[in-house]
Amino acid sequence: MTYFVFLLSFLIIPILILLILNRRDSRYSTSNFTGRNVWRAILIHVVLAVLYTTPWDNYLVASGVWYYKPQLVSGLILGYVPIEEYTFFILETILTGLWWWFLANRLSQPSKFPPSRKGRFAASLLLIILWVIFVLLFFSKDRSVIYLSIIMVWALPATLPQLLFGADILWHHRKLILLTILPLSIYLSIVDSLAIASGIWTIDPAQSTSIMMGVLPIEEAIFFLVTNMLIGFGLTLLLVKESPGRIRELRQTLIHTSIKFKRGQLLK
Repeated sequence: MTYFVFLLSFLIIPILILLILNRRDSRYSTSNFTGRNVWRAILIHVVLAVLYTTPWDNYLVASGVWYYKPQLVSGLILGYVPIEEYTFFILETILTGLWWWFLANRLSQPSKFPPSRKGRFAASLLLIILWVIFVLLFFSKDRSVIYLSIIMVWALPATLPQLLFGADILWHHRKLILLTILPLSIYLSIVDSLAIASGIWTIDPAQSTSIMMGVLPIEEAIFFLVTNMLIGFGLTLLLVKESPGRIRELRQTLIHTSIKFKRGQLLK
């Protein structure tokens, strides 16, 4: 099985199925999640995925954390990474976005949102502590934690602004979040196992923990968990009804802060 056959079988076909289902839903749904808004949000995440993942993925291949079988890719390489890999993280973003939309049209929206500034800051502080721990692990002499620490050092900073903005919003919509993240992470971990078994790509045993789920290194399962988390968090914060009020709140805070700063400068 070549990399492109893998993409067609396990990402493109599910995407086409979800497109059909969501198109049907859009005709009858009374949800606030309109096609134009959802597609705009998905496009934003595709652009972010390309910009943020490209240098990270190139580093992984350049440092030998993972490598691919030349006979199973097209041979078109951008940097150190085959074109199929770029296609993969674009398709994963689209798949997760369509799955989120499919669920959002079916789940009832929770009511009585209780904002929690303390909750946002507590979640963000915990994230920062975790990030520092994984940075220290990356620079330790233990090569078996290299892949795991690279994943977390890369993913957690992108999660931080999401939590600062709306950890309480995400908790409020936790059912949608969990049903977005967990099934897709399990599905992608299973198909990743098939790709590894087929020899499309290989994870360097010396730079991973050797904790295996069948033929799947646990780092790969964690990778899909955090990437789906980033997409699920981002789509939720862009599209749910609580976010515009939070944006207005932040805008007012910035305006008041700016006025106070200018007054302080004038008094000097």
